[in-house]
Amino acid sequence: MPTIDLSVIGKKTEPVVFEYTWRDVVLYALGVGATAEELSLVYEDAPGGLKVLPSFCVVPAMRAFPRCGDDIEWSLMLHGEQTIRLYHPIPPEGKLVQTGVITDIFDKGKGAVFQAKISGEAGDGTHIYDAHWAIFYLGAGGFGGDPGPKAESINPPEGVEPDFSFSCIVAENQAALYRLSGDLNPLHLDPAAAKRGGFDRPILHGLCTYGIVTRLLVNGPLDGDVNRLKKFKARFSSTVYPGDTLTTEGWKTDGGYIIQAKTRNNIVLSNAVAVVE
Repeated sequence: MPTIDLSVIGKKTEPVVFEYTWRDVVLYALGVGATAEELSLVYEDAPGGLKVLPSFCVVPAMRAFPRCGDDIEWSLMLHGEQTIRLYHPIPPEGKLVQTGVITDIFDKGKGAVFQAKISGEAGDGTHIYDAHWAIFYLGAGGFGGDPGPKAESINPPEGVEPDFSFSCIVAENQAALYRLSGDLNPLHLDPAAAKRGGFDRPILHGLCTYGIVTRLLVNGPLDGDVNRLKKFKARFSSTVYPGDTLTTEGWKTDGGYIIQAKTRNNIVLSNAVAVVE
């Protein structure tokens, strides 16, 4: 059984500086499906300036991911949930100073859930974002730890049509393009690695799906205003493959939208909510 090192809880990383230019911003936007028609996301001299998708924050955040322990078997670590909170707009270029920390490790019996938080500030100290990862470590439960709070259930209202629905075809080369923003796991490109992971062929990055849904949300009900999205939380429920048709639906609430994303066969993002201004 995998071992859990509870001593990692609360230990912050040293500050990690991520310097970037408009090219990194545009590469990310292309990696989550933006096209030349979305000029404000892909053109550095776009009228009104280049806009940065809020989900771009996961790119620098991954560079500051905290240590989970010395004997982690990463092939058994599954990305369960992702949350981003935006306090100020992400500048189209500059640097972000980031720190990461494991905030909790919960004992779920069949596995352990690592809760990680990465925070980023601009060079002048302005708090830009917090990004939260929930990672399920298969087979690592049963160590006698805190089971954690009961998971919040966020479901679309039964029998109610969504307030918006957008469908797009995930490009066959989408994973190959997204990985250039920093997630180089061969599972998403190498057929042999995918088979070792139990998949027939390479799968799309979960955070790429998350970014595509963020982009559709911004371009749709938020009318292209990236600054209106303040929080986006989602659970990774199933896999997406390049070539799939991805449908994103939303139901309006007082503070934003309940979100659900699905392919023809599966719900792939669930328990999802977007908080907007």
